[in-house]
Amino acid sequence: MRAPILLLGLLLSGCASVADSVLTPYVQREELAGAVALVANKDRVLSVTTVGFADLETQKPMQDDAVFWIASQSKGITAAAVMMLVDEGKLSLNDPVEKYLPEFKDQMVAAGKAAPVARARSITIRDLLSHVSGLPFKSVEETPTLDALSLAAAVKTYAKIPLVTQPGAKYQYSNAGINTAARVLEVVSGQTYEDFMDKRLFGPLGMKDTTFWPNAEQVSRLAKTYKPDASKKKLSLGGLGQLQADLTDHVHRFPMPAGGLFSTAKDVSTFCRMLLNGGELDGRRYLSAASMKELSSRQTPKELKESYGLGLAVGPDFFGHGGAQATNMEVRTKDGLVVVWMVQHQGFPGKGGQAQGEFRKWALKEFGVK
Repeated sequence: MRAPILLLGLLLSGCASVADSVLTPYVQREELAGAVALVANKDRVLSVTTVGFADLETQKPMQDDAVFWIASQSKGITAAAVMMLVDEGKLSLNDPVEKYLPEFKDQMVAAGKAAPVARARSITIRDLLSHVSGLPFKSVEETPTLDALSLAAAVKTYAKIPLVTQPGAKYQYSNAGINTAARVLEVVSGQTYEDFMDKRLFGPLGMKDTTFWPNAEQVSRLAKTYKPDASKKKLSLGGLGQLQADLTDHVHRFPMPAGGLFSTAKDVSTFCRMLLNGGELDGRRYLSAASMKELSSRQTPKELKESYGLGLAVGPDFFGHGGAQATNMEVRTKDGLVVVWMVQHQGFPGKGGQAQGEFRKWALKEFGVK
């Protein structure tokens, strides 16, 4: 087996060197601090490219096991967990949320300066996962950070306020909706959300670096965040302002299903490969074909411009999700590929924002269907 393994290593190295030439100019122009860019198919990782720095100040090179805050990429992972309970017959996407969370029973809808009006119908689990529930992005209690309330406490704050729109009427990107779906998962499964994720997804899939609480060793691998400086031409240090400073704190920090996960390129690719394989990986089935179709198909009403599935953006030949700091994962169904882009950026100077698209273009040309 040694020769084939060596050959695969050489192939990966050769592909990565070509991808380096695509991305390195952005680093040299200080438009991109650093990145881990990965391509996989349903069977294996095809290419891993690391460029630039995890820490510009110390010139610490970016490594392939660097840890990133993947933020809203958590939404698709949470939705997959909810669909596992659908597969088990423990809930339905069309169930009203108040079936599991009675505090939502009499929720009203905002009507501008007039008094709130009654809902036309109940919010469903499907609405929560596709951003058409009418719930806001967050509640006022979720300040100054998004991880300071327990899931149960956060969801109760959503139920106390009027909906922004009638359920199903408009697309309203909503952390609150995804978090509420995760709270339903807790009630139905009898487990905490974080335990369910560890036992049903992260552990079985071998996603050992995917967590809401990176430990000290994982924090040491955390890529620093960068943003454009005052001149908009170079990079300056940013931060994780939406989260509390001590990421290892299990007492004051709580898991945020809509955006709290930290992970690596390899772990994210493993989850995506499971989706690309139709809900199965390495002989173990996680999701049924029916659940995979629901996850990866458009759920938003046809009269709306936004195309969103369940926790995932969907297009004609892909589904996936990005994160607040420019990370991204895509399952490219037409080409049978997974493309993972891991950076930590709050905006880019110059043409830095084009780097992801250039890498995707290279990946599809190199590995896509000819």
